[in-house]
Amino acid sequence: MIDFPHTLPRRTFLGLGVAAMAVPLVGCGPEDRTGGAPGEPVRGGRLRAAFVGEGTAEVLDPHETGLYVEIARAKAMFDKLADFDSDMAPTPRLATGWEPSEDLRTWRITLREALFHDGRPLRAADVLSSYARIAAPDSTLRAKASLGVIDLRNSREIDDRTIEFRLKRPYAELPNALAALGTYIVPEGTTSFEKPVGTGPFRFVSFEPGRSFRAARNDDYWEQAPYLDELEIVISNDESARVNALVGGQVEYAHELSPTSARTYESDARIQIHRLPRSNFHGVAMKVDRPPFDNPDLRQALFHLVDREELVRSVFEGSGELCNDLFGKGFTYYADEIPQRRQDLDRAADLLKKAGAEGMTIDFDTSDSSPGMKEAALAISDQAAKIGLDLRVRLGDKDTYWSDIATNGVLASYRSGPMPLESHISQRLLTTSTTNNTMWKLPEFDALYEKAQSAADEKERAAIYLQMQEKLFEEGGFLWWGVSDWVVASAQSVGGIEESAPASTLDWARFDRVWLA
Repeated sequence: MIDFPHTLPRRTFLGLGVAAMAVPLVGCGPEDRTGGAPGEPVRGGRLRAAFVGEGTAEVLDPHETGLYVEIARAKAMFDKLADFDSDMAPTPRLATGWEPSEDLRTWRITLREALFHDGRPLRAADVLSSYARIAAPDSTLRAKASLGVIDLRNSREIDDRTIEFRLKRPYAELPNALAALGTYIVPEGTTSFEKPVGTGPFRFVSFEPGRSFRAARNDDYWEQAPYLDELEIVISNDESARVNALVGGQVEYAHELSPTSARTYESDARIQIHRLPRSNFHGVAMKVDRPPFDNPDLRQALFHLVDREELVRSVFEGSGELCNDLFGKGFTYYADEIPQRRQDLDRAADLLKKAGAEGMTIDFDTSDSSPGMKEAALAISDQAAKIGLDLRVRLGDKDTYWSDIATNGVLASYRSGPMPLESHISQRLLTTSTTNNTMWKLPEFDALYEKAQSAADEKERAAIYLQMQEKLFEEGGFLWWGVSDWVVASAQSVGGIEESAPASTLDWARFDRVWLA
């Protein structure tokens, strides 16, 4: 998840720690669609999708989205000004474009012509009021931090389709904030989401928290009306129940399958397996502000002792790829120039000796709160034993794990969903970062970030990001060893699922682009 579980210990994208619920999976939708193969788009029918949920705690307020199922419902009914493409670069949605001032402190945003479900046109006032709701002083909404750079008091609507955002500091990547999770646009004055009204591809029909959600095609959608007549999202917290419902024809889409299930059903003619790449980054976090990892030689020893290839094979089971200790492989500004680091036990042993840590015992915190974390921690502990380092694995409470490791301990398993490199740095690696779980606080590193955000030239910004990543590669507290696919499955009759989109990006769960043959 988007550092998602780290900042939301109760409500994670994965629905972790939630008891399984049995939910009746209703019958098929209307059979008024014309025939065709999955490769040939056709209109009509109801698609039923099974997701993990959180019972009565689920919400329809798009600004409170936390679970994957809530995001899927929100993007069915609402739009943001921008969203992230498969490379985690922001792409315009309700905005048609943006233009910064020379000093990067003022941005002009133009809006497209779009209608809310009740017929009202999208206006600049709707955007400003939506952002004001998110950023209110008493707000605890997730997107508040992302929009914090905008000086809303001094921002203004120039006309109904033009907004001028004033910023509190130069910010070259403001579109990242416009695309952030939970920044959906709602009509001005909205106070209730009992019957949500948005600009999205589907119109609200009904909602039973923890059970089901139904929506109908919005024929006036600004981009293109969906192929489906209806979308129904049902809740099933047990993976085997989701798979069985798919195989048995009770649903046409099942979200969140394990690598084991993906292998088991890959050759099953009844369903399709879809692996969404680069959706979950896996690593460990060393706290660099306290012993023993305040010693950079010990951090380097850990970098050199880990066998990343073995972890990818054993933990991902074919559903992922190797990382190079840096976050965001394959995304914009990622440092591909840095050679892949591989296990070197001799080098690791020399560094361990130099650090004076031979025979040392270090507590290694992990949890069952996210699939594969515990298994990876145990494997890394076994690898460390080969050079005489005792990493003592401690299994934490999955319900409090992310808050527990925020300030406690010295070494912990870590997990993150996709996000832009800029967001990763600003949220986790600055002195002022709110989720700085490695306690990496270097004024010179902060200064590089500010320099990057003041650079209007993209090549100059890329060069600064490379410099920052080189510093992290040599001295940082994160070791990102791999990135796993997100696995979903569908009936053979379903077409249009985008397989290049990481989870939570624009083209993930684009039910307005799928069809039933």
